[in-house]
Amino acid sequence: MHLFCFSNADYEIKTLKNESRVIEFVILGFPGSPTIQYFFFLLLFIIYLVTILSNFAIIAIIWVEKILHTPMYFYLRNLSLLEVCYVTVTVPKVLATITQHGRSILFSSCIMQLFFFFLFGSIECILLGIMAFDRYLAICYPLRYSLLMSSYVCRNLSICSCFFGFVMTFPPAMSISQLSFCESNIINHFFCDAPPLLKLTCGNTISSDLLGFICSSITILTSCFFILMSYFYIIKTVLKIPTARGRKKVFSTSSSHLIVIAVYYSSVMFMYVRPKLNYTVALNRVVAVFYTMITPILNPMVYCLRNKVVQEAFLKQLSLLIN
Repeated sequence: MHLFCFSNADYEIKTLKNESRVIEFVILGFPGSPTIQYFFFLLLFIIYLVTILSNFAIIAIIWVEKILHTPMYFYLRNLSLLEVCYVTVTVPKVLATITQHGRSILFSSCIMQLFFFFLFGSIECILLGIMAFDRYLAICYPLRYSLLMSSYVCRNLSICSCFFGFVMTFPPAMSISQLSFCESNIINHFFCDAPPLLKLTCGNTISSDLLGFICSSITILTSCFFILMSYFYIIKTVLKIPTARGRKKVFSTSSSHLIVIAVYYSSVMFMYVRPKLNYTVALNRVVAVFYTMITPILNPMVYCLRNKVVQEAFLKQLSLLIN
């Protein structure tokens, strides 16, 4: 087994004896010169800060304003909290890779990051499906909506999303943690993701690859199916609205949801709903940027900042703070 140690910008290979497992990984982070890496650091730090502040602002506004105590905003609050957890699992460590010391990560910490990253990602997929179903009930069954989507139902659906996310995440993460990493401990990525980790194993990865593919496919494709079916019936119902103004109003509330779904699902499907992990490292890294950094900052923008009700609530709270 080899341990790669940083010496300036190069790697010094040392052989470790009497070791059966890798105890530490080295994350390469973003490639390029120090100037480019500092640029990425600044850009990513700004994105992370904006994501955290905007999502916490949404959580606070929905919590305080009684007019926002509806199922739709209940799920938006959960989504914002989930986004904060989602980016916090990966981005601080990505920022740390700007330094040589910050690139080291213990094997146990790497597996934990992998587990929580997939856990929050799985819950987000399920939550997006529930939010689409919520819009379907609100638009197609407006008179029965409050009964069908009561606070009791909302809480139970949220709990079920967490439970299902755990069930779909724990087996593949546990399977990867049992593999032998004896060829290299250099992760050619900016966090502990499954594809680069599987490339470092010296044993047979067919079972781990297949298990990850099955769990990812079930989670992503099932939630995507619910979203597509929900919006199929939503569009079908909207087209029956006699006035153009009514149709425009309904479409405006749903279009933002579809924007996030298109960006998020296209990237995660490309990365995980495939049986063979044989795409180039550079392409995997580019795609990973979309679902780890772009989507979390898009969610508060397209869901709430374009929402007039949230805007009015935000301005109201802002005026109260000023006065």
